[in-house]
Amino acid sequence: MLYPDLFKQLEAVRWDMDRDIPWAQHDAARLSDEQAQTIKMNAVTEWSALPATEMFLRDNRDDSDFCAFISVWFFEEQKHSLVLMEYLRRFRPELVPTEAELHAVRFEFDPAPALETLMLHFCGEIRLNHWYRRAAEWHTEPVIRHIYETLARDEARHGGAYLRYMKRALQRRGDEARAAFAKVGVLMASARRTAQALHPTNLHVNASLFPRDTVQSRVPDPVWLEHWLDRQIRFDAAWETKVVERILHNLSLLLERRFASVQDLNRYRKEVVAALAAGGSAQPAPA
Repeated sequence: MLYPDLFKQLEAVRWDMDRDIPWAQHDAARLSDEQAQTIKMNAVTEWSALPATEMFLRDNRDDSDFCAFISVWFFEEQKHSLVLMEYLRRFRPELVPTEAELHAVRFEFDPAPALETLMLHFCGEIRLNHWYRRAAEWHTEPVIRHIYETLARDEARHGGAYLRYMKRALQRRGDEARAAFAKVGVLMASARRTAQALHPTNLHVNASLFPRDTVQSRVPDPVWLEHWLDRQIRFDAAWETKVVERILHNLSLLLERRFASVQDLNRYRKEVVAALAAGGSAQPAPA
C-alpha cells in the first residue's frame, strides 16, 4: 500500500493556518479590489475538491489504497479554500463566498475511466502549481503572496503522490495504463492549441448539465479564469512552456522513453494503442 507512506510524508510538511501564515504582516494598501476578487474566485474553485473527491471514491471503489489517500488530498485541498476564505474574512469580509456560491460547484461528475482521470489530475496539479507560483508573483500584498506560495508547494506534493499511483498502475495494468497516460498527456500538454485553459476545473464533466457542467462555469464569475490567466497573472507562453516541459519530463521518466515534444508523446501513444490492438506489449512493465 502507498497510503501509509504518503500520509507520513504529507503529514511531516503540513502547515498550520494559525502558526504558519504571517497574518500580522498584512498590508491593506498593497491589496487592490481587483486582486481581492480573484482570491474569492480561487476560494470557490478550490471548494470543487468536494465533488472531485466524490468522483474519485465512486470510480475507484475497487482501490481502497487510493481512496484512503484521497482522504488526505481532500483535506488539504479543502484547506486551500478555507485559508483563502480566512484571508478574505480578516481583510475583505464583504468578499467571503456564501454557502450558496460554494455549493454551486458541487455537482455530480459523469463516470470516467479511472486511469485517465488519475493522469488528468496529475497534470492538473502541475498546472496549478505553476498558476499559483505566478499568482504569488503578481500579488503585491505579502500575506496573500505567502499563501499562494504555500498552496503551490502543496499542489507539487499532490502531483508527486499521484505519480506514485501512476507507477503502480503501470506495474499492474501495463499498456492499458501507458495508453491512458499518453492520451491524456497529449491533451494536457497541448494547451497552446486550445481556446480554454486546460485544467480539470475547466473541462466538461456532466453532459446533462451542459453548458454549465464545468466548475468554472458555476463560479460567481464564469469568465474570470481566462481573464485571470491572460490579463492579471499573465500566464504567458513562457510559463505554459514550463508546464508542458514538466509534464513531458515526468512522463519520460515514468514511461522510460524520452519525449522532447507533444508530437513525440503522441507517436508513443499510437505505438501503445497499436500494441494493445495486436495483443502484444509496447514495453515490459517497470520493476
